[in-house]
Parts: sequence; structure tokens; C-alpha cells
Amino acid sequence: MVQHPFPPLYDENSNILILGSFPSVKSHEQMFFYGHPQNRFWKVISSVFGGDTPATIEEKRRLLLEHGIALWDVIAPCEINGSSDSSIKNVVANDISCILNSADIRKIFVNGKTAEKYYNKDTKKVIGRDAVCLLSTSPANAAWSEKRLAEAWRIILETM
Repeated sequence: MVQHPFPPLYDENSNILILGSFPSVKSHEQMFFYGHPQNRFWKVISSVFGGDTPATIEEKRRLLLEHGIALWDVIAPCEINGSSDSSIKNVVANDISCILNSADIRKIFVNGKTAEKYYNKDTKKVIGRDAVCLLSTSPANAAWSEKRLAEAWRIILETM
């Protein structure tokens, strides 16, 4: 079993929660979300909010918190080969109650179909809330350009 290596990102002003599936090997190394350079999360989220793509972890934190975004993953520990979502098995869901009890989360989004699958399987029945599935920012989702992803992710702005 591989353990999720870092805590969620949120504060009392967070009103949107974005849940990924499980951190990549690169994210484990960096001890922060979406650490693989090919993952388009940071480019997409900065495009949604009309800013520059953050380079440092501190800039990434600031970008999210300034816009009321909390970030976490659906899976706590699991068995996984490298960073392959398709190899995930023996999943234990993350407890997101710490975020929901501390912030006024108005909408929950999941980043891609794997996060949606495990959210619907485990988390949804515990908290009783639906999540909106966003198109995955993973490099495995090559069919969608960065520009098209950003356009689709602008749905986040409707919640604010």
C-alpha cells in the first residue's frame, strides 16, 4: 500500500473543493499536488483565473487560496504501479470531513474519471453530496488541448 504523502490544501475561506485521484510519483517527490510537469492542472487553473502559471509551491498555494479553492485527493492509501490510475486497487478513501467542517464548501469537483469513480464509490455515500466531474488535466488525456480544458474548467467560476 502506498500512503498519500501530504495534507489537503484549504483554509476557512475555501468554498470550492477540487479532488484528484491519487498523487503521481512526481507529486510524491515534491510533496505537493500535480507535480508532474506534463500535468496541465496549474496551467488550466491559472488560465481559468486569468493569471500567470505558478512556478513554486508557495505560488501554487497562494493562487488556490486567493480564489477560495481547496485541493485534496479522493484516495488515501492504495496499491498503484508508478503513477498509473488504471493500476489502482485496494483503495481506502480520504476523509474530507476536515475540509467540510472548516470551510463553507459550496461545490465539489473531481479532476477526471478516476477521481469521479472513487468519489462516487466511497465518499459520496458518506457525505451525501454530488461532485461535478471535470475533464482530467492528466497528460493521459491528450485528446483535449490545454485551451479546451481551460474552457471546460471555467464552470468553476459559476460557483463563485
